[in-house]
Amino acid sequence: MYNEPSLTHWNGRVDSETDMDSFRYHQRVKMRPISELSITGKESKTYGMIGFKCDEGVKRNKGRIGAGEAPDYIRQSLAKLPCHLTPETELVDTGDVVCESGEMEAAQEQLGAAVARILESDVIPIILGGGHETFYGHYLGARKFLGSKARLGMINIDAHFDMRPYEKESSSGTMFKQILDKDQNCRYLCVGIQKQGNTKALFKTAEKNKVEYILEEELSLNDMEDTKHRINEFAKENDFIILTLCTDVIDSAYAPGVSAPSPFGLDPKLVRSLLRHVVANEKILSFDISEVNPSLDENNKTVTLAAHLVNEVLLHVIS
Repeated sequence: MYNEPSLTHWNGRVDSETDMDSFRYHQRVKMRPISELSITGKESKTYGMIGFKCDEGVKRNKGRIGAGEAPDYIRQSLAKLPCHLTPETELVDTGDVVCESGEMEAAQEQLGAAVARILESDVIPIILGGGHETFYGHYLGARKFLGSKARLGMINIDAHFDMRPYEKESSSGTMFKQILDKDQNCRYLCVGIQKQGNTKALFKTAEKNKVEYILEEELSLNDMEDTKHRINEFAKENDFIILTLCTDVIDSAYAPGVSAPSPFGLDPKLVRSLLRHVVANEKILSFDISEVNPSLDENNKTVTLAAHLVNEVLLHVIS
């Protein structure tokens, strides 16, 4: 089901009603249903935010449910942040796709159609999940927009490969195998992989599918050159890049409100550095953030961090 956008969660302090340098996000965002998006011919950037209210995939994957509540919580937290976008840059909220009665596959298809429409309107999609099954809908939209021949690189900042078998049913842990099994023009790079979060069989599956990955223990904020080089080389091999951030990659001390918290996760500043680098690549097409679970959060710690990371993406996309 599709719900049109609402200003309900876009509110906060007002320092000035006329000085844009004093504005927060709730003063800059515009409500624009998917059906009203059109090519404007403007040279400046426009971001199109869409929520995916679904955690059926997490439920099927035996995870802790609640991520379906995240889009509105992230909006509410982002709304209060100072807005440093250029005056010409636009941010529009296009509403939500909602998973009903466990019909995850139908919801993913609907999200894909929405993402494709956003891209067709010369707007950069910013997708607020939802469980990580969000990414499959994200991919469907990118592929529909690009056509079948474009080389599409998927960068996943995540502790998990999400390449489990899906013969019985798909879930939040199967998307990348689903995609690689059917799409010969897709490549996959996963950054932040943990041995504690993946079986030996999953590492073998990744290697069989020629997945590139960087282990969590190989990452360091003080030495990012090799990581950036590997990301750059991956980008060179593809025509476009789509980026997904699964928040369970972050240390649980900073992100307790996720489906699968990690005591050996990444520092938020390192994740920020990764996001800044990837979205500054001219091939970036779209971004999603997934697995934020407000019902399991501590003092809105994870939601607040998610909003700040979305803000980083909004400020550093080069497209």
